[in-house]
Amino acid sequence: MTQQLPQTSSTEPRLAGVRNFRDVGGLPTVDGRRVRHGRLYRSGHLAHATESDAAFLASLGLHTIFDFRNAADQRLEGPDVELPGVRNLNLPLSDPADGAEFWKMVRDGNLDQLKSILADGKGAARMIASYRMIIKERTAEHSRVLHALAEDSVPALMHCAAGKDRAGLSIAVTLLAVGVEREAIEADYLKSNDPHRRYKVKRGDDSPEAMSEEVMELLSPLFDARAAYLSAAFETIEETWGGTEQYLAKGLGLSAPTRERLRARLVDES
Repeated sequence: MTQQLPQTSSTEPRLAGVRNFRDVGGLPTVDGRRVRHGRLYRSGHLAHATESDAAFLASLGLHTIFDFRNAADQRLEGPDVELPGVRNLNLPLSDPADGAEFWKMVRDGNLDQLKSILADGKGAARMIASYRMIIKERTAEHSRVLHALAEDSVPALMHCAAGKDRAGLSIAVTLLAVGVEREAIEADYLKSNDPHRRYKVKRGDDSPEAMSEEVMELLSPLFDARAAYLSAAFETIEETWGGTEQYLAKGLGLSAPTRERLRARLVDES
């Protein structure tokens, strides 16, 4: 029987310069336990963190920040704010909208140009293909994350640019590894659609025409968290490895003792 999912705390912090921050603690596992609070966090990038944001993040006692942005992301937004005593580990994962020319089109293209790359389901198809590719081809990065968490890297914060896709998949993989229910993983993933969490779409031209309803509808597949995207990732695990256990063992090279250490660090004992 699926457990009732925990509700978002009314005291969850809303940081001024960091989007999509949350603690994934409280999510239920298939054996009736829950992810421990204060162990695993997720967010968008930290480049625009205010002084008070940085003070809050520093108060979490973080060991490691996993930054999944690539060099282009970092040039666009800037480096993460530095937190004293916290290791920042950059493990670039492919951006679902990767490519300088593509992003230039997203930022500056007119309606006809946007239609050419995003209309008729092309935007959503691009996202689904990217989710599948990250699961299939980025096993070394996900293996490194899980081994680091099992050894010494907790409490940890995972982020990319928006905290939705690359961080969302890395959080999902981590939660799968410790036995969190898939329904709960999806519910946490979809929280990135909450208005106060969403990445702010940036367009070179901020005129009404450039930000029209039609333009924003075309762009929505890139900035939405959609259940179909996460489902595609789970389907890729099934199709490629035959199931989660084989994916974790063979795809990510997680031994039984490593998984036990990971669970001990992230999941309540009872």
